[in-house]
Amino acid sequence: MIKNLKSEPNFPIASPLPQNVKVSFEFFPPATEKAGETLWNSIQRLAPLKPSYVSVTYGAGGSTRERTHATVYRIRQETDLEPAAHLTCVGATTEEIDAIAQNYWDSGVRHIVALRGDAGDGVSHPHPQGYAYASDLVAGLKNVADFEISVAAYPETHPEAASGQADLDNLKRKLDAGASQAITQFFFDTEVYLRFLDRARAAGITAPIIPGILPVTNFARVAEFSAKCGASVPKWMADLFEGLDDDPETRKLVAAGVAAEQCRALHAAGVTDFHFYTMNRADLVYAICHILGVRAQH
Repeated sequence: MIKNLKSEPNFPIASPLPQNVKVSFEFFPPATEKAGETLWNSIQRLAPLKPSYVSVTYGAGGSTRERTHATVYRIRQETDLEPAAHLTCVGATTEEIDAIAQNYWDSGVRHIVALRGDAGDGVSHPHPQGYAYASDLVAGLKNVADFEISVAAYPETHPEAASGQADLDNLKRKLDAGASQAITQFFFDTEVYLRFLDRARAAGITAPIIPGILPVTNFARVAEFSAKCGASVPKWMADLFEGLDDDPETRKLVAAGVAAEQCRALHAAGVTDFHFYTMNRADLVYAICHILGVRAQH
């Protein structure tokens, strides 16, 4: 049961170690051999935490499609982790996407993160013979096989949505089409997520909405990216990172503290599942999971 933080302003962040937290991790496909080593080291570091699944993203316009496939297949073949492959509507016909999905299913991949995707690298959206919207993609995937499907949710509203209500209506369409849960875009203000969750429940959305957590190591870069995707950055967060541009070690400590505090506050409000945007780095996420009571299982 999600609690109302406004009615309980003194919620116990320093409460006993959680025993019921479940986590999942997101990675992106490597562009170079060195980046591939970093990714695989991170996967091996985080694997003993027994995440519910690990997802692998697509680049803009599906530009990393083949590397995504290769990473997903390697996780499936060489680890005990459950991989979730990202699929987008961009740059492919329905037949091509269905074939990719069928190959995933035949290879033992049972979880898809279905996204409309952003146009990029000269790729237009939607493809004339492709799925027009994420809800169409979800329905198409369900026709291919009985995948578990996750979709995206936007606590601060998708930048292209006509309104917050229109964005919620779109989320409901994706879930009604066959998705089993939603993962949110990252956010930094805990109440932003809780208010969004209240609105979603009031709109009749009952599926799990998992908070997406982004540990911040490069504040300037995250602030720039946040402005493009409509995620707000609180002033208190800017203040915390002020003066640390040339002090990466302290930045890492602050980043771990901020994200851990965010997760502890969410847990105190009743949240038990967290999806971490790892940026292919394991150290911060491993530390935050430790604070949340998620420990290595051998």
